[in-house]
Amino acid sequence: MAGGGPPDSEPGGAIPAGTETMLFKTRIMTGAAAVMLIATLSYAQSSDDDVNWRSPGGGDGPQVKGGADAVAGGGRTTAVLPNGKGQIWREYDISSYTLRVSDSERPQQAMIHWILRETGYETWHGETVAMLSATPRILRVYHTPEMQQTVAQIVSRFVRREGETHAYRIRLCTLGHPDWRARAQRLLRPVPVQTAGAEAWLLAKEDAASLMVQLSKRSDYRHHGSPRLMVHDGQVAAVQLSSARPFIRSVLAPGTHQPGREPNVSQVDEGIQFEIHPLLSLDGQTVDAMLKCNIMQVEKMVPVRLEAPSTFPQSRQWYTVEIPQMVSCQFHERFRWPKDRVLLVSMGMVPRPGPQASLKLPLSNSPPRGEALIFVESHPHALSGTAVTAGGLGERFQGRY
Repeated sequence: MAGGGPPDSEPGGAIPAGTETMLFKTRIMTGAAAVMLIATLSYAQSSDDDVNWRSPGGGDGPQVKGGADAVAGGGRTTAVLPNGKGQIWREYDISSYTLRVSDSERPQQAMIHWILRETGYETWHGETVAMLSATPRILRVYHTPEMQQTVAQIVSRFVRREGETHAYRIRLCTLGHPDWRARAQRLLRPVPVQTAGAEAWLLAKEDAASLMVQLSKRSDYRHHGSPRLMVHDGQVAAVQLSSARPFIRSVLAPGTHQPGREPNVSQVDEGIQFEIHPLLSLDGQTVDAMLKCNIMQVEKMVPVRLEAPSTFPQSRQWYTVEIPQMVSCQFHERFRWPKDRVLLVSMGMVPRPGPQASLKLPLSNSPPRGEALIFVESHPHALSGTAVTAGGLGERFQGRY
């Protein structure tokens, strides 16, 4: 059951004379008492002896008339929240975290996403009646005691560290051939990966530095960027390493939408988009992170020759438009690794964005391919140089659990 819980403020407004009011407010309640948390029960004298359920605030909130048998708009109303699985209501104060995360409009959404990742989307939309809602001050949860324990542990990871900022160094590169494993095998410790064709390993920091030096000496090595990310714990940071490829979408007459002589130039982005959504453990020694990488490559522009309309049949005019032929590869995976180690991820042999002339094999017209490697390293202190903070492309990460 998605939606909001009881308002944060205390009940206000005048109570009509002759009305007996019972107001219940607590932090943990079960069954019918959970409904009383979000409603003020007024027994008002009326001609039809209806019971009015009024939300706190002296009538400012929505009102529902009728008892358990009332039907409005085809739905049955009820005076109690179902608690057949022993559900309880609990509120968590998250203001110590959200107040520190000033570069996000809704920092509490990151907490919602992590709860859904840890517990599963179906857990909140199945047979068990449940609710998960958050404001910048309070996280409200209605679920079983076992689920409340899981949520409490996740909230503790956010609140106890109060949105600390952590530094991450990301290195993105591609290699023309995956034979680098032969020499680096002894340095790599495999970790499980769900994505088909992808692999991941853990390395000691000194071994990772040595491996990067070896890879950079290869003739088929291409470096795509090494962004430095400063991320509030639990939030999303994103970088875009891409360039625009212009192409002629159409040819228009000046000031009209009809074919003419003026080229209508558009562009398409080619490159790499990378996102990281990290959350440290309670002791700060383990990184739990969602990684998302999207590689876009323009293989070629396909020309199409079209005839322009003309009032003179003997005078035929032609124009050429271009259709981008594109290929992309996406990677979306969750990893957990010790903070003092470096995570190395291989996306497999994927499209290789960037200038293509020097990458194609002799006598070959096929687009270039290469193995994409991502090094993710956590730093104990802020990194020198330009850093990228949370935000930007991170908004498009919402909704993936």
